[in-house]
Amino acid sequence: MPKVRLRTTGLGKRFETRGEGVQALAGLDLEVADGEFVSVIGPSGCGKSTLFNILAGLEEPTVGALELDGSAVHGRQLLGCVGYMPQRDLLMPWRTILDNTILGLEVAGVRRAEARRRALALFADFGLEGFEHRRPDELSGGMRQRAALLRTYLAGRDVILLDEPFGALDSLTRAGMQQWLTGVWEEHRKTIVLITHDVDEALYLADRVYVLSPRPGRVVLALEVDLPRPRHYELITTEPFVRQKQQLLAHLGLAVAPGGVGR
Repeated sequence: MPKVRLRTTGLGKRFETRGEGVQALAGLDLEVADGEFVSVIGPSGCGKSTLFNILAGLEEPTVGALELDGSAVHGRQLLGCVGYMPQRDLLMPWRTILDNTILGLEVAGVRRAEARRRALALFADFGLEGFEHRRPDELSGGMRQRAALLRTYLAGRDVILLDEPFGALDSLTRAGMQQWLTGVWEEHRKTIVLITHDVDEALYLADRVYVLSPRPGRVVLALEVDLPRPRHYELITTEPFVRQKQQLLAHLGLAVAPGGVGR
């Protein structure tokens, strides 16, 4: 069995604002194995982004335990230990795509020439070949997201958190990006945790899907995805996909007609 890279046990987070308490997470248990692709879904306001902020070391949990590679860690000890790609690409408009992708390497002290060499070796894999010297405003939304993911990948972290990376894209571009991402993951086998509101996306990409309850967020289902790899987008119309999608929707409190495959 692959080793567990990331684990939370009894994780809870409470915010105090204007004298009132808001419990964002409560008793949340989650684990991610080495090389695994995990999706996290749940209703709006269930604490998904709070969970990611804790996993990235940006916030401290109120209660509970965190482990990275079998060792207990406390909040900010995780800073710099995992890669984190937020919803917006945050590309710097004055830098070329190549120089945007090497930003993390430069911050880590890698010389620019070496950083560029490492990045250029991956431009073809990330579908960016030929766009090295373009500016962000010359690229489509999907291409910008590829550049942002390459920047996150080049930071050298083995665990990568993706927070709704395709949420702002139109449905056709999003479907293409999902198929592209599963191909990149198959090639490089990074450990990935993805937040999404899209049930199809969660199921299509992941080895395991965690469903969170309404606030306070806790795990109500950990679904082991029984779908073959490599995956192609036609998979979403098959009976096994629809069956597992119905399980996810049931735990999200939604309904889908038998045989339905809509989002």
